[in-house]
Amino acid sequence: MKLANKVALITGSGSGFGRATAILFSKEGAKISVVDIDKKSGQETVTSIKQKGGEAVFIQADVSKASDVEKMIKTTVDTYGSLDILFNNAGIAMVHSPIEEVPEDLWDRVMSVNVKSIFLACKYAIPIMKKKGAGVIINTSSIGGLRPRPTLCAYVASKGAVITLTKGLALEFAPYKIRVNCLTPVAADTPMHPKFFYEHELEEGRKRTVASIPLGRLASAEDVAYGALYLASEESSMVTGLCLN
Repeated sequence: MKLANKVALITGSGSGFGRATAILFSKEGAKISVVDIDKKSGQETVTSIKQKGGEAVFIQADVSKASDVEKMIKTTVDTYGSLDILFNNAGIAMVHSPIEEVPEDLWDRVMSVNVKSIFLACKYAIPIMKKKGAGVIINTSSIGGLRPRPTLCAYVASKGAVITLTKGLALEFAPYKIRVNCLTPVAADTPMHPKFFYEHELEEGRKRTVASIPLGRLASAEDVAYGALYLASEESSMVTGLCLN
């Protein structure tokens, strides 16, 4: 098993990329802290892991709030005695909108959940990893952070920030043997994808999106989970500051 005896905290693991990754990491031997703002979906992930013989605990948290983030890190260490892998996966979408129609509070919320959450999680997790002299941090960005689509100003700005933040943190933490990388998935067949479109535009929006992807399909949650597994495992022991498209 590639993650035997490792402890992994995965935010946004009640669904989508996070859930698929939590299940895969557990299969590979890791103990999992399932973190989500949605209690029901988070506990469903824990149940799925335990039914397969894995070990997991649910922690409810709003990752944009410092007190919640500090709690999720502390609970993980109190429960498992360690923290080896931090996967900052939680994120929110926005409906395609011209910038003049984007409310200020939406901009602030997207930036808080998609970017500030990574700052907060690293702030509280890094001292633990520094003490261990090892650690892995993975951040979920988006291909939109590299090649933005129009009318998604807050979302693509937040995902671009994640890429730059990842590279900066990789340099900052390399002396402590802490690796920091990010995933930049294309549009994916997860519960988040419909949230980019108004309901009456969903079918047409999906068709347009698929038509723009060279491989001719949306990514699956499992596609991203396997990318995360590579970055979390010793197979990528010489990889830091990478954006895996």
